[in-house]
Amino acid sequence: MTAVSRFIKNFGWPRIIILLFLILLFVMGAFYGVSTVASLRDVLVRFGMNGILVLSMVPMVQSGCGLNFGIPVGIIGGLFGAVLSLELRLGGLPGIFAAIGIAIAFALVFGWAYGLLLNRVKGDEMIIATYVGYSFVFLMSIFWLVLPFSNPSSVQGFKGEGLRVTISVEDYWIGAFSKFLEIRITDKLVIPTGMLLFFGLMCLLVWFFFRTKTGTAMTAVGSNPEYARAAGISVNRMRTISVMFSTALAAVGIIVYQQSFGFIQMYNAPMAFVFPSVAAILLGGASVNKASILNVVVGTLLFQGILTMTPSVINSMINIDASEVVRIIVTNGMIVYALTRKAR
Repeated sequence: MTAVSRFIKNFGWPRIIILLFLILLFVMGAFYGVSTVASLRDVLVRFGMNGILVLSMVPMVQSGCGLNFGIPVGIIGGLFGAVLSLELRLGGLPGIFAAIGIAIAFALVFGWAYGLLLNRVKGDEMIIATYVGYSFVFLMSIFWLVLPFSNPSSVQGFKGEGLRVTISVEDYWIGAFSKFLEIRITDKLVIPTGMLLFFGLMCLLVWFFFRTKTGTAMTAVGSNPEYARAAGISVNRMRTISVMFSTALAAVGIIVYQQSFGFIQMYNAPMAFVFPSVAAILLGGASVNKASILNVVVGTLLFQGILTMTPSVINSMINIDASEVVRIIVTNGMIVYALTRKAR
């Protein structure tokens, strides 16, 4: 078997076709006046913003809990960390690290309860996780209105109570990771080195975890729970740990997203991250039973690349601002493809 044949077999025709389509979009964009440099910058930024959220899928997939459709549970932990960091008036790197620390603490508690629930519904985890995630979002929408926050940047101005729908972090930790060690090649091409390095660090953490005794036991539970049980491994415990790990990663991921985006999005916003995160890891070659860091990297790059380039190229071709319509069509089209494709 030649090197090309091995590459096609390992990478898969679907991802090769999507990659070629992404390259075609860059070529077409150049002909229709879309800045290649600006597009490349946008793809890199979106990749860094969303990478950890997609990475949070890996622990639950590896333990046999399936795709984490309950990712809003972890995202809400991240929201707690973010708004409490603002409440403490912390800025810069100390502020964002405080937000991450608080977020992880909340996410571990939420993940523990979430894991206990999933252990009671084995075989239907992904369905129940969807209900749990959405229900938790609506429950917390009530709490965001009544919790005693006082920072003027966070609370609604006309009443002085209840959190805003969108909270700016401009005066606190906007770009804390993105601007750290950033590389400015041109005025239009700035590489968010710190954010990409942090994503790489999280990938390394997950890679190392699955080479520990606990990580190996977790993979064994996902591959063959009966064999794992016979080997003396507590299946429920490993599944609960995987859910807690996944939830903590999602909490960290949303804070990385917020520092780049510049805003904390409250209330129903966590629901918007469910299907794109699931679709990205599936596009990368993962299945409901097996996922790797390579699947995360490839899937996030392809998904965000297509999502960034398609509206820009279509708008330039037809001279009509149809970016939102095209974005919805492309996003949901990729999600449908990812969720319905058969595992190799």
